[in-house]
Amino acid sequence: MNDATGKAASEKPSLVERRGGVQLWRQIADRIRQAISLGEFGDSGMMPPETALAARFGVNRHTVRAALKVLAQEGVVQSLQGKGTMILRRERLTYPIGRRTRFSDGLAGQAERLEFRLLSSRTAAIGREIADALGLLAGNECSVLETLGLADGLPLSRATHVFAPGLSGIAERFAATGSITKALMSLGVPDYVRLSTDVMARHAMAEEAAELALSPGSILLETMAVNGFPDRRPFQYSLTRFPADRIQLGMRIDSV
Repeated sequence: MNDATGKAASEKPSLVERRGGVQLWRQIADRIRQAISLGEFGDSGMMPPETALAARFGVNRHTVRAALKVLAQEGVVQSLQGKGTMILRRERLTYPIGRRTRFSDGLAGQAERLEFRLLSSRTAAIGREIADALGLLAGNECSVLETLGLADGLPLSRATHVFAPGLSGIAERFAATGSITKALMSLGVPDYVRLSTDVMARHAMAEEAAELALSPGSILLETMAVNGFPDRRPFQYSLTRFPADRIQLGMRIDSV
């Protein structure tokens, strides 16, 4: 379909916001990533030439080149000498969130190798927000685990898990098993359910970008989740950050 100017709508430059506070290369990188996810570049597996991308977004080739460099660092594309830029990843992994949400089970079949690392653990007094979520008093001492989830070596999640008193051995069990579910089973918790999940999107902070191998300003999906025993008594609060270009959250309605 042609627009009023007589050009095909798909050929119109996709202009960027030049006064919005977000650098142009970052905006272009985000738009290219989205276009790749939507399959807009056909079946060739290659990006259009830099000149075509510059025309599409209404910027110069240097800005496009900076955006492609960032996407290459993130593993989205790869520059091939004399051939152009190849698309490495077309689809996000899907992480289902439902009544029983499990990292390994949820991503099973979507990656060859899943890994869950313990970055650090500590005991800390919790604030009011987490205390309310767990039905505790602010100031209670709880076990806190900092974890990193990976698929085929690529970081997919960076999480802070807080466990109610009574699960004080969770860090050692997790370090030994690499699984929160297995760690809980070894502590006498054979089953647990998701009580609530809140989701928001925001830009990654510098430390998060470094931990998740992202470029500055990348978008994160952040979930604030509460798990509980089957009788709905809460015992775990988790704050998890997912790179938005690598994973999508699939909300599932499970039967009780």
